[in-house]
Amino acid sequence: MNLLFNRLKQFLVLIIIGFLCISCSNVPSTTQNPWQLISLETDATFADLAFTSDSNHGWLVGTKASLFETNDGGETWQPKIIELGEERVSFTAISFNGDEGWITGEPSILLHTINSGATWDRIPLSNKLPGIPYGIIALAPDTAEMVTNLGAIYKTTDGGKTWKALVEGSVGVARNISRSDDGKYVAVSARGNFYSTWKPGDTEWTPHNRNSSKRLQNMGFLGNNRLWLIARGGQIQLTKPDNFEEWEEAINPEYSTSWGFLDLATRQNNEIWLAGGSANLLVSSDTGITWEKDREVESVPSNFYKILFFNEDQGFVLGERGVLLKYNTQSQA
Repeated sequence: MNLLFNRLKQFLVLIIIGFLCISCSNVPSTTQNPWQLISLETDATFADLAFTSDSNHGWLVGTKASLFETNDGGETWQPKIIELGEERVSFTAISFNGDEGWITGEPSILLHTINSGATWDRIPLSNKLPGIPYGIIALAPDTAEMVTNLGAIYKTTDGGKTWKALVEGSVGVARNISRSDDGKYVAVSARGNFYSTWKPGDTEWTPHNRNSSKRLQNMGFLGNNRLWLIARGGQIQLTKPDNFEEWEEAINPEYSTSWGFLDLATRQNNEIWLAGGSANLLVSSDTGITWEKDREVESVPSNFYKILFFNEDQGFVLGERGVLLKYNTQSQA
């Protein structure tokens, strides 16, 4: 009996050791950490960031009507308040074209500035608007394109006085929606069961089945007219160039980890940054073939929700509880 018990105990110990080894990350570390940690005095989760015609003058938005302004390229930020009454507001997106900017938010918020944010005016939205304003892109003077969380797309060419619907019907509640530079959209369904695409000239969204059993987390656009996706369990996938229907082999940047990835962005043609829960930040310099992990930021108490690069020298990672990472070219990896 004792022999059987000892063997059983040894077997359980081996299982535990094996599980711990599998859980360890074997992704090599980056040689340097190119990200500077900036902690702002807020418990908000940041949603978006944009710069005016002056690349040093920018705005940061997030939950709890959080609004921050920088005049030094993102080194320091000052909180700003826009009076919106008693509403509990969360800002969802911000975009500038020159000195003209727009902010969307929920429950139904649209703000507009023509003086780089010195003053903001609220644009009234119809009670019949399908869904909640999710994102907005400033395209030209007085011209912007807004999308709701149901996939309704509207365009204004007169500073928000009137709006024209670009798509009939909706895509359903979306987990996230991304827009390409040339006006295409991709939306992931709320449960991650499928995704939908839309391009200028279409009257409806086109639904697509996911190509694996893993639910979708996020999707977006890369250069060379490619789509990327992040699936549950830390898996990513890219389409072939100029072909949204044909997907390349799935990539697992970090095997056997419990956290998921949340966003992906490119800094240069072949350099991909991948962010996720538990301050997880990885980089590939060969379009996803090999990966390195930035372990210098692992201790940051935040999930990383969004990556933005405005050029190869200016980038940010948006987190929660006031956490913001700024790309620092002085310590570039």
